Amino acid sequence: MATPKSVAFHTLGCKLNYSETSSIGRLFEDAGYSEVSFEGGADIFVINTCSVTEFADRKCRQIVRRALRKSPNANVIVVGCYAQLKPQEIADIPGVDLVLGASEKFRILDFVDNLSKAPGKGMVQAGEVKEANTFTHAFSFGDRTRSFLKVQDGCDYKCTFCTIPLARGSSRSDTVESVVANAQKIAEMGVKEVVLTGVNIGDFGNGTEVIEGTKPKKEALFIDLIKELDKVEGIGRFRISSIEPNLCNEEIIEFVARSERFMPHFHMPLQSGNNKQLAAMRRRYRRELYTERVALIKQRMPHCCIGVDVIVGFPGETEEDFLETYRFLNELDVSYLHVFTYSERPNTPAAEMPDPVPMQERRKRNEMLTILSEKKRRHFYQNHLGETRLVLFENSSEKGRMSGFTDNYIKVDLPLDADAINTIQPVLLNAVNADGVMEVLENEAVRG
Repeated sequence: MATPKSVAFHTLGCKLNYSETSSIGRLFEDAGYSEVSFEGGADIFVINTCSVTEFADRKCRQIVRRALRKSPNANVIVVGCYAQLKPQEIADIPGVDLVLGASEKFRILDFVDNLSKAPGKGMVQAGEVKEANTFTHAFSFGDRTRSFLKVQDGCDYKCTFCTIPLARGSSRSDTVESVVANAQKIAEMGVKEVVLTGVNIGDFGNGTEVIEGTKPKKEALFIDLIKELDKVEGIGRFRISSIEPNLCNEEIIEFVARSERFMPHFHMPLQSGNNKQLAAMRRRYRRELYTERVALIKQRMPHCCIGVDVIVGFPGETEEDFLETYRFLNELDVSYLHVFTYSERPNTPAAEMPDPVPMQERRKRNEMLTILSEKKRRHFYQNHLGETRLVLFENSSEKGRMSGFTDNYIKVDLPLDADAINTIQPVLLNAVNADGVMEVLENEAVRG
């Protein structure tokens, strides 16, 4: 009997990519392939790429080289956003055998059998992004603690800095019934937490049109979805990965405040605290609306964790513009920042805008907001010292330790108790260590 071919995966980028990699892995498994560790070498390597930053593009090249060092004769397949945006550029990377676009990646097995028969290297199968017009459901399954469940894909927004519509196509959603069925499968696997992912999950159904009042409701919206997921037995926690502030309306906030399963944790991209930049970015709100959303969340859930995406160095951002963003964020009652240094992306309007910010200045602004983020995170953690909160325990990268997150996304670290892994238990929060993590002594963890 022949030994089954082995396949290894490497994922770059967002939680959505992780959910899709896992689903592609199950396609290979169902076809009789053996999934192995990337570091151990394989017959086939599948690299799922991101293209949000220049770093992600360079990272793809590094991963290809790393794969071929492990297995020089392996076939290398590249999928994902970078593959859709620059397929020929990837095909020209030495060692790449196959590049699949957005509408082809879930048909990967249709192409794999022909790899050994194809002459040369770098075969491209990437149609126009408009062909990516159907929804393919996906969810991740790895450590049994947490699963990323895809509910939406693509985006109809026209933010001037963003390549995602070019890489993933127009906005489209799963059905409520399909998402609930996948959540039930995840529950049967023993997973305790589900993170809902997508490019613009608040647009589920025709959410933007309804919330902004331009069209009547045509199908189930995101609020309808989370109400149904709240009824799924066996999942202890749901998290909303990221939601646009214009779509995070009062109804969603009120629902999360009342729910025992949807965690008090919102991640809302802001991108700039300056209305001049928000207009140039073509964001669908101004900072006043963002302030209102944060205030409502904190009014209904004072303990809620709020994360913020922000871009520094956007074209035309003066020193005073940036300082206005800094002051706005400093005064805003949020818990942490994800800071991105603006990088020019081909075929986006922002790349052609005048008055680019020097790279050295962009990096300086990033550093200032990164320091502010750490201060805000520590302040948020310290505000909860002395409380007992529920933690989902998982393995730590440090030997003899385990970690986890509270309901409101405070990371804790404590001595390993193997029986506690993948369980949700109350813990007394008593100290923030030098790394900014809530450290809990074994005898101060609450059992019961």
